[in-house]
Amino acid sequence: MFRKYSMLAVILPAFLAAAASPARTGLSAAGLHLVVAPSGNEARYRIREQLVQMDLPNDAIGRTSEISGGIGVGTNGKIIAEESKFVINVGGLKSDRDMRDGFVRRRVLEADQYPTVEFVPTALRGLPRTLPTSGAHTFDVIGNLTVRGVTKPTTWRVRAESKNGQVTGSASTLFTFSDFNIQQPRVPVLLSVQDTIRLEYDFTLVPKG
Repeated sequence: MFRKYSMLAVILPAFLAAAASPARTGLSAAGLHLVVAPSGNEARYRIREQLVQMDLPNDAIGRTSEISGGIGVGTNGKIIAEESKFVINVGGLKSDRDMRDGFVRRRVLEADQYPTVEFVPTALRGLPRTLPTSGAHTFDVIGNLTVRGVTKPTTWRVRAESKNGQVTGSASTLFTFSDFNIQQPRVPVLLSVQDTIRLEYDFTLVPKG
């Protein structure tokens, strides 16, 4: 529903090349400051559905690259609240069916009234006390996800690594329609739709200029 999921958020304090300089990585005495790169970001919703004209269930996937924001991490490894937010423009979500896209924008997300989905990271879990400075790592980002004006705590499973001075990776989380007071879709072309929504975010983050 969102990249993709903003999410839909995600970072990695110090998953930057060990040889990179502080100026290049954005790491300073104040901590690490990363922002969404101009390219290389996509948020997605993924929902299992069964269409009337299809013999088997398939995944409905909506994508957008209209994502902004970033994250700050202090030298103590804690999230810097005032520098940590990811924003997704849900009006840009696009799947393989125009009819589905219109329904999602108007009825599911009510995009005219709630044009964005936001994820605010609040904590990192699963990293060592001494933050790693290179390589690929899997961990959790905990934070608050806001959809249609409803805010709920969510946990994102993240895999990230440093490459060429950037932090790249993917993140995902699960929730149900009812978690955000969204009515499960009921339309003639749908035989069924699962209640579980998966949000995914493929990200590229760069040091804040």
